[in-house]
Amino acid sequence: MTAKPGNVWDDQWDFEGSEPWFTGAERKLPGAERLKASVYELPPGGHTAYHFHHGNEELVIVLKGRPTLRTPAGPRVLEEGEVVPFRRGPEGAHGFSNETEAPVRYVMMSIRESPDAVEYPDTRQVSVMALTSSQFGGPLWAMQTLDPPEA
Repeated sequence: MTAKPGNVWDDQWDFEGSEPWFTGAERKLPGAERLKASVYELPPGGHTAYHFHHGNEELVIVLKGRPTLRTPAGPRVLEEGEVVPFRRGPEGAHGFSNETEAPVRYVMMSIRESPDAVEYPDTRQVSVMALTSSQFGGPLWAMQTLDPPEA
């Protein structure tokens, strides 16, 4: 399968979010079998869920604007051109917000490991997903809210 060419500076966006866990505008750039690169645009006041992966490492490259990155170390504003990797596990937790008046555009890269489990510390949720078909057909995807820890 040949991926169609893409350009991070184009304003024409394709919605390629067929997975049930996906929301937002995305362009999947041409890439390797397991390497995924997607361009996202975050509007003023927008934000992404604070999360971390158990199977995937990710990397962000800021193309335009100044997003605020939240990590376990606290929030900080990223500059255009800044590159930040996110390791697997709780130490790689991250989320973005756009506290400016202009859109923010960034590339997210991932090794796209399947299956993957993602934790959302703010909501105590866990999602499990796989690119292979489940016993019910289609990709596997499940979200569960965890009970509070016992005292």
